Amino acid sequence: MRRVDKINYYLDIAETVLERGTCIRRKFGCAIIKNDEVISTGYAGAPRGRKNCCDLNYCAREKLNIPRGERYEMCRSVHAEQNAIISASRKDLIGSTLYLVGKDSKTGEYVENARPCILCKRFIINAGIEKVVIRNNKTDYEELDVQEWIENDESLEGVFGY
Repeated sequence: MRRVDKINYYLDIAETVLERGTCIRRKFGCAIIKNDEVISTGYAGAPRGRKNCCDLNYCAREKLNIPRGERYEMCRSVHAEQNAIISASRKDLIGSTLYLVGKDSKTGEYVENARPCILCKRFIINAGIEKVVIRNNKTDYEELDVQEWIENDESLEGVFGY
C-alpha cells in the first residue's frame, strides 16, 4: 500500500474544503496545520448572511474586467485564508503552516501561479503563520517562507497582481 505524503495529504484537505467555495471565478480552499493537527479551514465566500456570487450569477470583478491580483475591495468574498484565520485563535496559529489550493470555477483546472493576495499576506503575517504551501497540480507544490514577505515588502514598490 502506498501512502500519500503528509504535505499532499494536507493539500488534499484544502482541496476538499474549496468545494464549499461560492466564487464563480475561482475557488480557493485552505487548511492551517500545526504539529500535525488541523487548526482551521476556510474557503472563499461572501460574508455570513450575504448573497454569494453563485447565488447572484455574476462576479463584480469579472463584470468590471478587473485584472487578477488587483482591486480586491470589489470582491464579495472573504478569502479562504481570511476565513481560516478568523476562525482560529492567534496563539494556535503562531508557527503553523497554511496549505492553499485554488481551482478555476469553470474549468476545474488548478489556478496557475496561485498566491495569497496582498491583503491575505497581511493576515497571514499578523497571524504568525510561518509557511504557506501552494498546490500547483495533484502532486506538485511549492513552499513559501512568510518571513520573506516581511523582508521583501512589495507594497513599498506599488507592485500589483502576481
